[in-house]
Amino acid sequence: MSWPLVPIKELCELAVDCVNKTAPTVDYETEFKMIRTTNVKGGFINLDEVRYVTEEVFTKWTRRSRPRYGDVVLTREAPVGEVGRFTSNDDKVFLGQRLFHYRPDPEKLDWNYLAYALQSPQVQGRLKGMGFGATVDHVRVGDAENLPIPCPPFTVQKTIGDTLSTYDDLIENNRRRIQLLEQAARLLYKEWFTHLRFPGHEHVKLKDGVPEGWERKVLGDICLEVRETVSPSALEANTHYIGLEHIPRRSITLCEWGQAEQVTSSKHRFRAGEILFGKIRPYFHKVGIALTDGVASSDAIIIRPVNPQILALVLMTTSSDGFVAATAQQMKEGSKMPRADWKQMQQYPVPLPTDGLLCAFNDFIDPILNQLKTLAFANKRLGAARDLLLPRLMNGEISA
Repeated sequence: MSWPLVPIKELCELAVDCVNKTAPTVDYETEFKMIRTTNVKGGFINLDEVRYVTEEVFTKWTRRSRPRYGDVVLTREAPVGEVGRFTSNDDKVFLGQRLFHYRPDPEKLDWNYLAYALQSPQVQGRLKGMGFGATVDHVRVGDAENLPIPCPPFTVQKTIGDTLSTYDDLIENNRRRIQLLEQAARLLYKEWFTHLRFPGHEHVKLKDGVPEGWERKVLGDICLEVRETVSPSALEANTHYIGLEHIPRRSITLCEWGQAEQVTSSKHRFRAGEILFGKIRPYFHKVGIALTDGVASSDAIIIRPVNPQILALVLMTTSSDGFVAATAQQMKEGSKMPRADWKQMQQYPVPLPTDGLLCAFNDFIDPILNQLKTLAFANKRLGAARDLLLPRLMNGEISA
């Protein structure tokens, strides 16, 4: 089925580019958030990893527009063609450089449909063609305004948009559940092992800062660094590959991965339940637990607890603010890029609690880790189903 192609600006109330200069940011959290191209990916806009600005800067940078629920954002450069639906009601967000902002006319264009039309093979091919051949691939502002998209009747748009957004809404809901579960785990770890307010702490004396009955250990006593190198030719089909780009910030759930065919150089093999730690700046604070076997970038340190019973403790320790801050201070400065060093990391103190307290901690954390795995795999299946449906709906091969 062939639908007419219509320039996108004819279907929108708003089709504007961002302010094309770098907004001055601050190194502390404020109400005012700037999203960048890295926040826009796969139909989603991630507001967890933003830059912050002052109110004065926010006011100045939002003279043209500010995103609101139901808008769609496109990356014009670095990379070209990523799309995100703005599903937040936060009115203190603005677009950083290289982002284009669409607000569909609700009588002409369904906003969900627009997001999926922009992600369709037909439109993505056109976007990539616009950017091809430049020193840095980019889409010009005029091309983003006049980009032709398939325009079926509004009722068809609405049906396609509702069908595909059902998958993405479920994915987004699962991501929120993952955040809440991880937050609960972090809060318990901080309460018991940072503030030492564990059950029964009132009756336990501290000796040199460590509760009586606990063992003084360092990370190297209870963990190994794994360096099992494997070449691309030795990888089995469908082997999961985790690069630093797949490790999320502020999340311990490694729910994204590539496949073996992406691997072009030797990597390090990891097993399910091992911990991956990005060791080069700016990735050293990215930490997560492997949900499957696979191979990882050689720029990730693979940490294996010597005893499965301390996996939860090691995971929460290595992803804690204290550990990340200590690692940052010890970064080995190199000629190209600073790197974390396992020899220094393994000296980080990790007091081991009594067996009873460790069991109580595991009883709380282990079900969380199981739920995180379930939600991560559910999202992979939902994403795969959406990706299968999208081109078939957009070309009229099947009806919604």
